[in-house]
Amino acid sequence: MHVETPSPVDASAPGRASLSSTERLLIGLLVVGTFVVILNETIMGVALPRLMADLEITAATAQWLTTAFLLTMAIVIPATGYLLQRFSTRTIFVTAMTLFSAGTLIAAIAPGFELLLVGRVVQAGGTAMMMPLLTTTILNLVPPQSRGRIMGTMSIVIAVAPAIGPTVSGLILRVTSWRWIFGLVLPIALVVLVLGAVLIKNVTVPRKVPFDLLSLLLSAAAFGGLVYGLSSIGESASGHTPVAPWIPISIGVVALVVFVARQFVLQREDRALLDLRTFASTPFSIAVVVLIVAMMALFGSLIVLPLYLQNVLGLDTLATGLLMLPGGIVMGVLSPIVGRLYDRVGPRPLVVPGTVLVSAALWLMTMLDVDTSRGMVVGIHVVLMVGLAFVFTPLFTSSLGSLPPKLYAHGSAIVSTLQQVAGAAGTALFIAVMTTWTTSDLADGAAPMDATMTGIHAAFLCGGAISLIAVAASLFVRPAPPSQPETVEVPSDATAATPAGV
Repeated sequence: MHVETPSPVDASAPGRASLSSTERLLIGLLVVGTFVVILNETIMGVALPRLMADLEITAATAQWLTTAFLLTMAIVIPATGYLLQRFSTRTIFVTAMTLFSAGTLIAAIAPGFELLLVGRVVQAGGTAMMMPLLTTTILNLVPPQSRGRIMGTMSIVIAVAPAIGPTVSGLILRVTSWRWIFGLVLPIALVVLVLGAVLIKNVTVPRKVPFDLLSLLLSAAAFGGLVYGLSSIGESASGHTPVAPWIPISIGVVALVVFVARQFVLQREDRALLDLRTFASTPFSIAVVVLIVAMMALFGSLIVLPLYLQNVLGLDTLATGLLMLPGGIVMGVLSPIVGRLYDRVGPRPLVVPGTVLVSAALWLMTMLDVDTSRGMVVGIHVVLMVGLAFVFTPLFTSSLGSLPPKLYAHGSAIVSTLQQVAGAAGTALFIAVMTTWTTSDLADGAAPMDATMTGIHAAFLCGGAISLIAVAASLFVRPAPPSQPETVEVPSDATAATPAGV
């Protein structure tokens, strides 16, 4: 039986100005699939109180449904640099959506907490593959002069899906059981899986690449330890964590140092799990710094702002989700527009005003109090989301577009990994500052509402201060070079693997 091996696609080839219908279909399915799986990162937060009552579990136990999801993502994503080179597009897509669908089904029918936790972990395994797969596919297929527009669509997935997760969850919980959070997602995931299995064609040639088990174990300890430790800081400040955060954070830091040292050695022979030569690109390095701060601002505000709306203004979960919905919609509308602007003017004219808006929104949030109107809160949140819309698309496009093609998979994995760490760090920072100041004021005899507002003010003040780093760094953002040199040698024994499923 004859097996057709696809030819590698050179997105920068002369005369290649547009995508074929097959390539548009592939990217469209990847965008829809990735949106569905990323939505689950934040969809559980609003549902935790209901789960605690229905499953008779404590808050610390329920929090593991989110923590385990983030941990699995942090452990799996670093390995995607290897997976995207070793296996075909279709194989990775089908595997990722199968894992996500299976995890969603397990969670929907779970009779208790233990099986629900298993479902979340299986979901996260599929989620971790989708974002790097989408990014790498776009970089391989889309010509450089058109990447901004497509990356703008991708930014909807990255930023809008987490932003509207609480809204979707709040709407579902208002009318039905928490199980429908998974039950409504499952049919969509299955449709995307079936369409992908039937219609997606392989657009890259898999090749045999070395696999270093020790690097995988070190990355799991490093990124898993950091994400777990950072995620538990807020719980620790409230006295609700079984392990002091400094222990997993210390383990993560030590493992990260050893992991980085090993990658420097292995990449000399193109055997690294994550090739750190990506950071030799100045546009990539600067963009990553700004991106980390932006992700910290996004996830930090997503955790503290709902607490302000519920604990200070007295709104329920549905009203909280609806008040945050306009910002998510605005970002979704703006992202493709910003992508088109990027193709015309490059990153710096967009990123600089974007970071200024993000910083302005965080400083405005320090002025929130018990008398602030809902309209003012919505307006500030919209300003934050407008700023982030002008930041994400240019940063993703310029950072990854500055790499040589053979580092696309590694760059995608690195950016996705740092997103998770930055999100956990932003959440930890905002919650830790808020909890510390609130607890201190309560100890001094302040009224609970006043103490809560002091903590919230301190959290946003800290976020505003950090946002100034992004503003300063944005001045140094550079466009991707017009052509990418092939600086990474492929081992002479690398051979193309037969695409699975063909």
